[in-house]
Amino acid sequence: MNTATPAIKSGTQVVQRVAALMRGVTSRNRVGARLIDLCTEINIERPTAHRILQGLVSEGLIRQDESTKRYFLGNVVYEMGLAASPRTNMRDLCHSHLQQIAQCTGDTVFLTIRAGFDGVCIDRAEGAFPIKVFVLEVGRRRPINIGGGALAILSFLDDNEIERILKINKERCLEKFPNYSEAEVRKNIARARGRSHVISDVVELPGVRTIAVPIFDKNNHPVAAISVATLSTRLDKDRTELVLDCINKAIEQIQPNLLNIETEN
Repeated sequence: MNTATPAIKSGTQVVQRVAALMRGVTSRNRVGARLIDLCTEINIERPTAHRILQGLVSEGLIRQDESTKRYFLGNVVYEMGLAASPRTNMRDLCHSHLQQIAQCTGDTVFLTIRAGFDGVCIDRAEGAFPIKVFVLEVGRRRPINIGGGALAILSFLDDNEIERILKINKERCLEKFPNYSEAEVRKNIARARGRSHVISDVVELPGVRTIAVPIFDKNNHPVAAISVATLSTRLDKDRTELVLDCINKAIEQIQPNLLNIETEN
């Protein structure tokens, strides 16, 4: 029994490293991931990361650009994604509405869902305003107490669940986000419950603000959120009301479709 333990631990570590590298590439898929950035983020030695990545390349899960040497997701991941897609595909339900919000506001719009203790950006639409605010890449995971969309989901969870998440996520939030403040998160949650939306400053990008509204399932449980990120100077009272109106109108159209599909399931 004991002799098998080191092998089990070693196998688990490999799986964890593969998963971490896949997430790292996913979060940078728009521009490609550099080996040095992946090593720094995951705290893994360069030869080990390179060996794992090359193995993933050979399996089609990752591809490497020959000229830049950056890593991108491979076609096999896309095929797996199609097979894994739930019957209720939140991205399909919301995509056209994100585009409408982006056209209405001129800003960048994000769709976020919950994945355990994280929020994951699963779609994005870009408005015409010349200064783009790319707070999130599609596929990027962050603690669910970081970011407007994730906070909009967190704010309407059960109180006990919120406390559990804040406790579990505290250490990594403080480590990865120096400006993180749990006190500020709690203030945002209280304000969100009073006005049904989140308005928060982006912790990684000074001068950027997010407005987010949750989407609820048939059990009135928050399952996703739509957020708009833009320069703080653009969000005066009138523009804030405009953005909220655009998001709320979109969710009013999305919600019945979500409920109908869930009923059919």
